[in-house]
Amino acid sequence: MMIRVRAPFGRNAEKVDPRANCVVRKDVSGLVVADFRLRYRSVGRWGGRTDPIKEWWIEEKLKRTVERLGAHDFKAVFVKSKKDAVEEIWKYISPGQRIGVGGTVSIRDLGVVDQLRAKGHIVYDHWKPGLSKEEISGFRKSQMSCDLFLSSANAVTMNGELVNIDGIGNRVNSINFGPGKVILVAGVNKIVEDVQEAIERIKNVAAPLNARRLNIDVPCAKVGRCVDCSSPNRICRVVTILERKPSLTDILIILVGEELGF
Repeated sequence: MMIRVRAPFGRNAEKVDPRANCVVRKDVSGLVVADFRLRYRSVGRWGGRTDPIKEWWIEEKLKRTVERLGAHDFKAVFVKSKKDAVEEIWKYISPGQRIGVGGTVSIRDLGVVDQLRAKGHIVYDHWKPGLSKEEISGFRKSQMSCDLFLSSANAVTMNGELVNIDGIGNRVNSINFGPGKVILVAGVNKIVEDVQEAIERIKNVAAPLNARRLNIDVPCAKVGRCVDCSSPNRICRVVTILERKPSLTDILIILVGEELGF
């Protein structure tokens, strides 16, 4: 049986098999929807095969988003693959740079952090295993004054806005001001229609998945959706919406035609 659901990449609905990796429910309006709790199904690939029509659709969508980001003073580029994203990042890396890495799965999915270490670069990575609390705090502060900061956005709207939600605020601080240059990499799964959809996506997809990944004791990690909790462990505390590029910050946004992170 096929049902009509809200599509994860915008407001247009598409048909998805309810046996897929999702939770089927009714929203407040009575519409049957499927929440993709664990992972979005790839729009461009079905059964391991590439669908050229859907790849074209993704590319056109991301190119339009790049145009809107450019109209809002951001530098933005579209690349087709993770490999292309890594090559784009390396264009901006030079010897002796101090490189900060935000709390993001997307950048680590690319393997670029290991590449940087292997080449002897100074990397401020507070996710590095074995760090003390003091070292983690020190790395977070160093990220805000590094030469190059690598991270991702929780959501990018097709209107050309960046939306992020943090628990501590160090990642969004480093995106907004401080580093010599900021590069944000976002997969197609993070492209949304507008700010409202961005916040809904972050709270009901990214936050539960990240809380579950980090084994944080919060309700969304148990039920797979936001309940606007008051838990002392709540990870949604700082919301930033960049409607335009911050005046003194050099930001490059790389949109990738594949899924990355949560």
